[in-house]
Amino acid sequence: MDKKILVTGGAGYIASHTEVELLNRGYEVIAFDNMVNSCDESIKRVEQITGKKIKFYNADMRDRDAMEKIFSENEIDSVIYFAGLKAVGESVSKPLEYYDNNIYGTLVLLDVMRKHGVKKIVFSSSATVYGTPERLPLDETCSLSTTNPYGSTKLMLENILQDLYVSDKEWNIVLLRYFNPVGAHESGLIGEDPKGIPNNLAPFIAKVAGGKLPCVNVFGNDYDTPDGTGVRDYIHVVDLALGHVKAIENVSEKGVHIFNLGTGNGYSVLQMIKAFEKACGHEIPYKICPRRPGDIAACYASVDKAKNELGWEATLGVDEMCASMWKWQTQNPDGYNKQ
Repeated sequence: MDKKILVTGGAGYIASHTEVELLNRGYEVIAFDNMVNSCDESIKRVEQITGKKIKFYNADMRDRDAMEKIFSENEIDSVIYFAGLKAVGESVSKPLEYYDNNIYGTLVLLDVMRKHGVKKIVFSSSATVYGTPERLPLDETCSLSTTNPYGSTKLMLENILQDLYVSDKEWNIVLLRYFNPVGAHESGLIGEDPKGIPNNLAPFIAKVAGGKLPCVNVFGNDYDTPDGTGVRDYIHVVDLALGHVKAIENVSEKGVHIFNLGTGNGYSVLQMIKAFEKACGHEIPYKICPRRPGDIAACYASVDKAKNELGWEATLGVDEMCASMWKWQTQNPDGYNKQ
């Protein structure tokens, strides 16, 4: 019988791509999402790509009755966790909402999992838990700190999950620290669909390339980097999705397992703009703006541990990332909103 995976935040960007990979490998997917930052069209598109159905619930993980219903109605083997508010800037202006949703919601979810004997979770953490990098490339033993409430919720949840394992050694917990997910599925049917003006660089560039926004704001060109602009480790969302599949398949020992998911390469803001120009075939206007508070010069991953222990490594480069994003943007200029 197929393994049954519950995907939380299942209508979101990374979740939808992960569901495609799970369904293509014969897993049965149950998913829920409160639809605050997503759209059920993504679930329909996943089903269109794979030819398989997802059992979907419109539910909020803070709603204990809803969580009870999902776990009572399905024999769930493991959980892949994508739920949570995730915009750094918004977290600074709305810290209480972030702590309520991300911390309280996860406590409810974990308590219901425990009650139903489901003790395997793959948790989406973030490179933000490293704060200002102690050293580069960042490896899993680097010191942890945060510079914003979003990052703080991720680090708190890592600590909560570690404490949970200490209290009950039956848990199998995988913490995946993502770097910067970009790109879209090769079909162009699913991709990143931020509501309002994008918070992240890559979808912002895509909107400018597609004529939806006037120009890219480059925050700072005086960092200690090759061209003065900030350097980040961008990872194709399909590679990231495959990292979750590897975590489900290859981490069988009980314990807390921590992995970076990135490419190990840093690309500057200007390099990303140039790569996107190559993908779309025309120049992309940009302007240099003052640095943003809290931004760091460079951040990229050491990915040796994931390669050696998970049997995973990123295979898609920046050209594939930008080409797939451009295909998604041109096929879906208004995201999942139908014309």
